[in-house]
Amino acid sequence: MIIIGEKINGAIPATAKAIAARDAEYITHMARIQTAAGVDYIDVCASVENNVELETMKWLIDIVQEVTETPIAVDSPNEQTCIATMNYCNKPGLFNSVSMEGNKVDVGFAAIADTSWECVALLNSDKGIPKTAKDRLDVFADIMAKAKAYGIDPSRLHIDPLVEMLCTSEEGIAVVTDVIREIKNQYPTIHVTGAISNISFNLPARKTVNMGFTVMAMMAGLDSAILDPTDRDLMGIIFATEALMGEDEYCVEYIRAYRQGIHGAVKK
Repeated sequence: MIIIGEKINGAIPATAKAIAARDAEYITHMARIQTAAGVDYIDVCASVENNVELETMKWLIDIVQEVTETPIAVDSPNEQTCIATMNYCNKPGLFNSVSMEGNKVDVGFAAIADTSWECVALLNSDKGIPKTAKDRLDVFADIMAKAKAYGIDPSRLHIDPLVEMLCTSEEGIAVVTDVIREIKNQYPTIHVTGAISNISFNLPARKTVNMGFTVMAMMAGLDSAILDPTDRDLMGIIFATEALMGEDEYCVEYIRAYRQGIHGAVKK
């Protein structure tokens, strides 16, 4: 599983407070604990007003890169912000994100085409979030046609089928899991990602729902996720599920992560 740490995001109240106060110590701590949890990318999203977003992103990225070499996921709904912040990063990371809204996919794919950057692509369009699996797969087909036109290999893409709140979904997660299976069927080397905690908004005991969803999504083909890597129970579920699916020979990674303190009871 490719883990994208979500803790440095201004949509999280504690992080928003730190950003507003320019609390570098808090951001440094978030970067360090996510690195210690073994993340593959640290997502950086300012979630501030447009007129200060770019300077805020630079401030955050500079702090993160002072304490870790983990690649950064530059995260903004504004593709131009993502492009500008790529230049602040010491190494290629993850462009988060493009979609079929407006010209986002063309702008984003043109920016990463001749680089080693990978890219998150959301399955929405100018019509919003498709309600059916077929309609989401139609958007996926449009994205893959664009990727081919720009010479971007499927293995560089993290397709987000758009995880919605379980409490407002009439069909549970059937649409999402059906879409994940078909994407992996069509392009085995492509990555499928998603914001795990979206599933449990407005529900009590959210971590329980998140863990159940993670297992089901992984069984369908999810191999990349935006989540809280300091949630030891969730990380344990991920490593255990990979072992149970036969993707961790002799449970080497499960045991290694346990010995590194990434999951399991806190050692005293």
